[in-house]
Amino acid sequence: MSASPQTPAAEAPAPAKKSSFSFPFWAQIVTGLVLGVLLGWVSRSQEISWLGTTLEQIGDIFVQLLKLAVAPLVFFAILVSITNLRKVNNAARLASRTLLWFMITSLIAVAIGLAIGLLTNPGAGTGLTPQDGKLPKREGSWLDFLTGIVPTDIITPFTELNVLQIVFLAAVAGIAALQLGTKAQPVLNLAESVLELLQKALWWVIRLAPIGTVGLIGTAIATYGWDLLGKYATFTVDVYVGSALVMFGVYPLLLWTVAKVNPLQFFKGAWPAIQLAFVSRSSVGTMPVTQKVTERLGVPKEYASFAVPFGATTKMDGCAAIYPALAAIFIAQIFDVQLGITDYLLIAFVSVVGSAATAGLTGATVMLTLTLSTLGLPLEGVGLLMAIDPILDMMRTATNVAGQALVPVIVAAREGILDKAAYATASSSLLDEPAQTEIPAQSDAADSADSSDSSDADPAKALVTA
Repeated sequence: MSASPQTPAAEAPAPAKKSSFSFPFWAQIVTGLVLGVLLGWVSRSQEISWLGTTLEQIGDIFVQLLKLAVAPLVFFAILVSITNLRKVNNAARLASRTLLWFMITSLIAVAIGLAIGLLTNPGAGTGLTPQDGKLPKREGSWLDFLTGIVPTDIITPFTELNVLQIVFLAAVAGIAALQLGTKAQPVLNLAESVLELLQKALWWVIRLAPIGTVGLIGTAIATYGWDLLGKYATFTVDVYVGSALVMFGVYPLLLWTVAKVNPLQFFKGAWPAIQLAFVSRSSVGTMPVTQKVTERLGVPKEYASFAVPFGATTKMDGCAAIYPALAAIFIAQIFDVQLGITDYLLIAFVSVVGSAATAGLTGATVMLTLTLSTLGLPLEGVGLLMAIDPILDMMRTATNVAGQALVPVIVAAREGILDKAAYATASSSLLDEPAQTEIPAQSDAADSADSSDSSDADPAKALVTA
């Protein structure tokens, strides 16, 4: 039999219509970086004030949109992640192993930061003096850190965006929900729905990242120019090299030797989250994407939904390990203060224990002031680094997010719950490539290597399923 010319579709389904917008997301980000540098240079060299103002407003709006979702996103993500642990066997073991690997990787990162700082002397020959520094607007101390965990009311943490206190409230609510059992199920259903709604809305913000990149990079160039980089050249290179050594040296080594998986496949799968972190400078803002890529790398959803939000607020190898170590050495050299072995051990201690103070937001001022106050270094030294901070924060945050995806993969592999088939086929196209055919919905049990690529059918849907 032959099909009639009028009914070709009866023989085979027609291929799904390709998206009219197929410019890859990573290419959009790169274009935004180049355009931002160009516009920032034009604004500064030609003294075009309106262009500089426009770039600043674009960058500010993008950051504000990210921050708008931070408080409710953290609360509901932590709440849901804690309650999801009841679905996981050996939940306490997984949680403790996750925390242990957070500490191990932080120690390695801070050791690399200290080694690079001692080898390069980033504060020498800069021409900077103590008079160039000024006190930061935000400070951190151990007393503030310990007493600031518990909020005085339930409203202020959300209005003042105190992420550490929001995490505390969410943890209390999650543990209470576990104790209540089935009575709390309606609240948990609502929390899961709200979390998906927030992730859907955040997806729209994420799609604006290339435009936000133009504003953020352009503002940095227009405000500070290239002259500033001369004074901070060694320090800037140190931060980038240290972060690169951790991300592309230590992490692949751990994946190869501990998790016994292909490191290149990890970066292929995690790249959407890493590139977004580089632009947004926010671990919390990147968290939904980080969770999705972690699941696509074969980590069970129930465990990933705990480990990634937990890491987004506490796992900061870039901001809380490499950067404070280098910054402490830099500031000590500017202020002519000699650091000893005890000081270096204190830096390592602060990096491991105090990293929650960074709270996944852009910048690491609180963590740096916490480190300096512990060492007895002048807090005015923070002012020396504020101008260069946006440029440093991009690489720091990318390293943070890479580590937040890495640890769940390592723990899952060590515990025998990593889906190796899904890991081997994880795609890098989470954000930019639509599917070419219509794929029917699958159950959670069938969410394996084949379905890891099917989530690209609708990038927004792929994000919210995290």
